[in-house]
Amino acid sequence: QVQLVESGGGLVQPGGSLRLSCGASELALELYDIGWFRQAPGKEREGVSCISRSDGSTYYADSVKGRFTISRDNAENTVILRMNSPKPEDTAVYYCAAGWPGVCYSDYELADFDSWGQGTQVTVSS
Repeated sequence: QVQLVESGGGLVQPGGSLRLSCGASELALELYDIGWFRQAPGKEREGVSCISRSDGSTYYADSVKGRFTISRDNAENTVILRMNSPKPEDTAVYYCAAGWPGVCYSDYELADFDSWGQGTQVTVSS
């Protein structure tokens, strides 16, 4: 199974910014819908954002809308999640995942994404 790789996690202060990257050496990410998910301790994995292949439409969880931005860098074969004004409740392991075109829409589901990364820890704390 193709492995995605997340990077860019770490410790960030509330109100700061962080840039997460998702890449893959054996998968052209531009051909797939890509999602970012997160899992906090003791909680279920939840969707954060996704970007569609067909028209570049983006979707965000209400909790991050207006603060996080997902985008593609096809030249680098990466998908970026920029986190602005993070809050302590954004602390989690962040995962990226790839799915066939069509799985990214307003009610996208975790189960529709097939290839996953190992995750990167994001900690928001002063």
